[in-house]
Amino acid sequence: MARYVIDHPEVVADRKVLDLGAGSGLVAIAAALAGAGAVTAVDVDPYAIAATRLNAAANGVTIAVAQADLTAGEPPDVELVLVGDLFYEAALAIRVTAFLERCVAAGIEVAIGDPFRAFLPTGQLAMVAEYPVADFGDPDGAARAAAVFTFLGPAVA
Repeated sequence: MARYVIDHPEVVADRKVLDLGAGSGLVAIAAALAGAGAVTAVDVDPYAIAATRLNAAANGVTIAVAQADLTAGEPPDVELVLVGDLFYEAALAIRVTAFLERCVAAGIEVAIGDPFRAFLPTGQLAMVAEYPVADFGDPDGAARAAAVFTFLGPAVA
């Protein structure tokens, strides 16, 4: 997701952006460096919040950071939600997908970067880019395919 944002700064330029499940803040930092108008990084993990703050400072960018689970709530006041690799567990994927559906219904664009995890809602996505990535779960560090998608909203039956 971060590579895509750096390669395509027009996606975030001058927009209010949310990095959902920010982890170390990599995607949020990429959005800030690419010219987003405002960036918020959110994660449930307090260590991720600390890492995001440190990494943002190290990269000289300003990012609002919050420890929260937004998936049960209403869509945030943003124009774009960026999601990186949050479909690795079934219950989490269900919550995230429902939240993203509410975001799309509210007129918020959603982009997802994912290495084709088992619970990725592929029927609700349109691929916009593909990249080789090293997966942290692979002890050999072998490259695998990952992609960036536009989230289209509720699946059509």
